[in-house]
Amino acid sequence: MRDELGFELVEVDISGDPELEARYREWLPVVEIDGERAFVYHVDEAGFRRRLSRSPS
Repeated sequence: MRDELGFELVEVDISGDPELEARYREWLPVVEIDGERAFVYHVDEAGFRRRLSRSPS
């Protein structure tokens, strides 16, 4: 979908970073859109498209 919708994907490895591990460990995998948690554990394609269409970036 990245080619089709033209969004930027940034993967963050939290291992070894105590702050990020404490913040995200129970939510992995997690997807944030514009810094806001959008999906946890799995991404629903229709929901992702809706969220991206509302994104100001």
